[in-house]
Amino acid sequence: MFDVSKENEGTHVRIILQGDLTSATAPQLESALAGYLAGGGPPDWLLDLGQLGFSSSAGLRVFLAYAKKIKNAKGRLVLCNLQPNVREVFDVSGFTQIFTIESGADEARRHFAA
Repeated sequence: MFDVSKENEGTHVRIILQGDLTSATAPQLESALAGYLAGGGPPDWLLDLGQLGFSSSAGLRVFLAYAKKIKNAKGRLVLCNLQPNVREVFDVSGFTQIFTIESGADEARRHFAA
């Protein structure tokens, strides 16, 4: 099972991912993110991965595509709460060098306060 939910937090939107992000569920994430971006909400996004159990390369491609789209919209993207096995996928793929990653949501929110 995989779920995507959104919470508006004023200056940014918090997107919470739950379950496993696989090649079968990546289109669901992409569709949800496209809707959020088209909805005209805050351009700054906090992706909370605390309940994400797994991310395949298909999920990484969605993250990368939306990082570029958010940047083009003059927004910022911060990831937080990566579980150890998800963090390992980000480390091995080199994505920890590409994304801003914080240990928790409070630390991530500081990027939007400036």
